[in-house]
Amino acid sequence: MKGIAARIDEWLIAHREEVVGWRRHLHSHPELSHMEYETTNFLAETLEAHGLTPRRFPGTGLMVDLGPDTGDRLAFRGDIDALALTELTDLPYASKVPGVAHACGHDIHTTIALGLACALADNADGLQHGIRVIFQPAEEVMEGGASDVIAWGGLDGVGSIFGLHVEPKLRVGRIGVRTGAITSASDVLQIKVHGPGGHSARPHLTNDVVFALSSLVTQLPALLSRRVDPRTATVLVFGSVNAGYAPNAIPESGQLTGTIRTGDIATWRTLRELMEELIAQVLAPTGCTHELIYQRGVPPVINDDVATAMLADAARVIDPQAVVQAPQSSGGEDFSMYLEHVPGSMARLGCWSGKGRMQDLHQGDLNVDERSIGVGIRLFGSIVEQYSRSASGGGFLT
Repeated sequence: MKGIAARIDEWLIAHREEVVGWRRHLHSHPELSHMEYETTNFLAETLEAHGLTPRRFPGTGLMVDLGPDTGDRLAFRGDIDALALTELTDLPYASKVPGVAHACGHDIHTTIALGLACALADNADGLQHGIRVIFQPAEEVMEGGASDVIAWGGLDGVGSIFGLHVEPKLRVGRIGVRTGAITSASDVLQIKVHGPGGHSARPHLTNDVVFALSSLVTQLPALLSRRVDPRTATVLVFGSVNAGYAPNAIPESGQLTGTIRTGDIATWRTLRELMEELIAQVLAPTGCTHELIYQRGVPPVINDDVATAMLADAARVIDPQAVVQAPQSSGGEDFSMYLEHVPGSMARLGCWSGKGRMQDLHQGDLNVDERSIGVGIRLFGSIVEQYSRSASGGGFLT
């Protein structure tokens, strides 16, 4: 009897046009975080057409279970939201929604998860253990959807979870893996600075807010680099500075906004307190006061070593040359929230065609090679088979 991976390969060959059609529909009808209503409807209808019974989450998103109900389930995640960004590709299936686009590849992730679920549904007699496919809303926002999915029971009964993210810096067919942190924590901070203000002819009679802000811009990143191990890749970058309205008046208030990122989870847990300390030290000579509004994001995605080894083995079954070492990204990804609860791993899925320049994520001209969809479905199918073999032998994640 053929293994589940081989059966998924055959299913994919037979349904290739249908699967590509799903992706193009999703790509041309993007929806923002927490607003993925039509996307959720489309996914539910497609799953139901393949004999499945999806469970909708409150609002948007859904999940579907397949296979036996005994034992822990093996879970896969696809994120379904898009970005507030104008598409610039001129593709025949480009976004039909002004100012909204799948410029991060979530349409690819969703199609892979959908293809896996439907392929498994059509070959359900080959499943030896339970599978859960999660279609997560709102990955692109700070109050990400992963925490909601967990609260809604998305990880109940799950023993491990896998995900992937397209990587336009990798040729299609390559799969980037990394044990440990593969992404970074990303927090947002707003620093409000206050002083009495006054005339620019008499700065000695004021607490100069503009001078204080500029001191923070230049000194705070420098001080941070001397208080945090540089190997943690901790970086503070300001994106906006606002104060005043007239050239001859020192304002009473101003603010900075920026992001602070780190690849080390222990450092991440101490950053807020450290920032309070350093800000106070920089501002002390100026006499200005401050208020720090610190918005915690998500921790780094920390891939489990055993799960990552199995993911790499599954990729090599598809192509012995497929696996490459993925660098750690400075971007944030709320898949990390799942890995705070269960072991698992996220891979980088090559999506560069090999022609023209390599593009980047979150850009309006991102054009993903659709061959990466088949690679992703096959990878997930190979993980299912590898998991079955390891679980039957009492090995993987026991």
